Amino acid sequence: MPLQKDDPKSIGGYKLVGRLGSGGMGIVYRGRTRSGREVAVKVVHAQYAEDAVFRARFRQEIESVRKVSGAFTAPVLDADPEAVRPWMATQYVPGPSLAALIRDQGPLRGTALRRLALGLVEALREIHRAGVVHRDLKPANVLMAEDGPRVIDFGISRAAENHNTLTETGQMIGTPPFMSPEQLTDARSVGPASDVFSVGALLVYTSTGRGPFDADSPYLTAYRVVHDAPVLDGVPEPLHALLERCLAMDPADRPGLDELAREFVAALPEKGADDQATVPLRVDEAALVSTRPAAVAAPGPPASGRRRSRARPLWAAAGTVGALTLGLTGYLLLGPVFGEGDSRTGTDTGGSAPSRWTAVPAGWKPWQTTVFATAAHGVKQGRAIAAAGSADGPACDLYEGAVYCAGDGVLPVRLDALSGQARWRADVLPPGTGKGSYSFSVLGVTDDAMLVEQTYTPDRGDVVVTAAALDAGTGRLLWQRTMNVDAVRPYVSGDLVIVPDDGGRSVTARSPRTGAERWTAPLPEGQYCSPADTGEDLYLECAPDLVPSKETLLLGLDPADGSARRLTVPTGRTLVGAFDGRLVFLEPTEDEEDDAFAGIRLLDPDTGKERTAKLAERLEGNATLSDGTLWFAASSGQVTAVSVRTGERLWQTRTSLEQPSDVTHDPRAQVVYLSSASGRVAALDTRKGTPLWETLPRARRVTNQGWSRSEVLLHAGALVVSTADGDVFTLDPAHPDRKPVSG
Repeated sequence: MPLQKDDPKSIGGYKLVGRLGSGGMGIVYRGRTRSGREVAVKVVHAQYAEDAVFRARFRQEIESVRKVSGAFTAPVLDADPEAVRPWMATQYVPGPSLAALIRDQGPLRGTALRRLALGLVEALREIHRAGVVHRDLKPANVLMAEDGPRVIDFGISRAAENHNTLTETGQMIGTPPFMSPEQLTDARSVGPASDVFSVGALLVYTSTGRGPFDADSPYLTAYRVVHDAPVLDGVPEPLHALLERCLAMDPADRPGLDELAREFVAALPEKGADDQATVPLRVDEAALVSTRPAAVAAPGPPASGRRRSRARPLWAAAGTVGALTLGLTGYLLLGPVFGEGDSRTGTDTGGSAPSRWTAVPAGWKPWQTTVFATAAHGVKQGRAIAAAGSADGPACDLYEGAVYCAGDGVLPVRLDALSGQARWRADVLPPGTGKGSYSFSVLGVTDDAMLVEQTYTPDRGDVVVTAAALDAGTGRLLWQRTMNVDAVRPYVSGDLVIVPDDGGRSVTARSPRTGAERWTAPLPEGQYCSPADTGEDLYLECAPDLVPSKETLLLGLDPADGSARRLTVPTGRTLVGAFDGRLVFLEPTEDEEDDAFAGIRLLDPDTGKERTAKLAERLEGNATLSDGTLWFAASSGQVTAVSVRTGERLWQTRTSLEQPSDVTHDPRAQVVYLSSASGRVAALDTRKGTPLWETLPRARRVTNQGWSRSEVLLHAGALVVSTADGDVFTLDPAHPDRKPVSG
């Protein structure tokens, strides 16, 4: 909806471009950051700004959102509960509400209903695991985003252990058709089982278009919630008994979330008559930990001590459409589907691997740990202080049977790739010995040396950047060099470490192990250069610093002596690698504010000749080039394979991963892997895009929401996966559902 004349043009530095919705508490706007990222900005109504109780509720909402910020929640980007009109900004997720979808398209069936049901269960699992009860789960508070359902609007949630709620004044807060009986009779007794009741009511509405307690007014609806039996006419028969248990009067008679997930898997079909083909789904039951409080008894048959009368159904709409997203997409574990020539039935965790998969290394076992695990040598525990507002998680590299990691506030650490044990952890590098914040980057591991970059921001004084080499076996410092990074950042290329000099006018190639100088090459004056990873040759992309330019200088450096050749390309192209001796660029669309790509351009660096290929459709996301194919992984979880030669789309597959990583290609197995911030991993066949499997989340802690990507590394026949919040774990791709042990 467009802005109205009285609407503000900006809030907290966010430009407002339209309205997403308006309700009793406030207005939700669609906004943009200065960099162009879209956000949802919730601003409370002016008449409530002077209400101390309302402000307290708003602060509580912000706290609740931050508590449950996890794999599927849109992070709180900014908030000011003390402003004249309090506001909160979070990630914007496009998609209609479930209420709007049912209104426009009718009830859900088959696979769509199954995915919604499992998504809601796992959303609640994350919410309850954070110690929060939602208390207002309704169709208007579920957004149907491309990558799955998102639970939103925590305006009346509370911490499950906090019994001094803001609702003890006698106010009825919630939406009667979806409120539990205890919300209406004793708000202080509300617990996680109340949200299970709401799921039952919501799924009745989703499958029939009517609520189970609909009446002519919210007051009569509330009466029926407390006194009458739910009306389940039209509910699919396999769901009937299960939803009746969810809607039991006594919270102790409602199923827990782990049981509910198992029942949904059994009751709902994987493929309906009108559904598209889908990979078989199964749920990892051991991973679905019950979130029912200990005081709640085991589920039993519905309460029968009180007679409930049937009521004539009539939908009574209540509540508002929220757009402040708190995405909690359902976790789905995809069953095995193999390419041509492969076969497998059931889940054989002890048999031999199918021919597609390489045997894991001798002595390997699935393990899980974190980059903060206790180390055997060096700095035993703890983390360095990260820079304020830092969102870059640790990155890892594999080298000869070990995993080397570092990141913002994450000291360099070596993990054993077979067991996950932390062998050593390095301390901060001199001169970063005082108070301040630290950020580390893994430049690479080669020649028995871990190359790192440390950025030290002291409480007072200038930022100091240091490149250093650590012994891969012991973590001891081999050499270090403080740099001027106004011209180029340090990086590793092959068996060279490229380090800028103190003046920023040249770069020096050094030996990784000893730091000995190999050669020095001048940099173009007045320009900032960044490394261009082509996978083959050594290139720098250079452009005037802070001055717009129509052309970018491509500086090719000979690894042998540093001699340079220069090419110019139009600014805006994205260099993604090399293929068949040519540099591969992605061409942007004509819309300067669009992050999508429209074409491919191949450049022969020797002759300057170019060849272009138009993409069949605009594509966006992380682009990875491997073996003549470009793999695009979009934020929605969709993966598209494109021919580098022709731009032709080879296949397109949607996964359920949120904000996925770059694609990792295993050409021997003909598989591509990708992962998410929550530690979910997906495997796709490279030939047809067939989903082979997806795992449940493995991350123990998720706060980065995928802003910082996770990654998948190949270790012989096994996978090593790291997440933005420091979890590191391994998988056997032939048996991805094997449980890891602590490293």
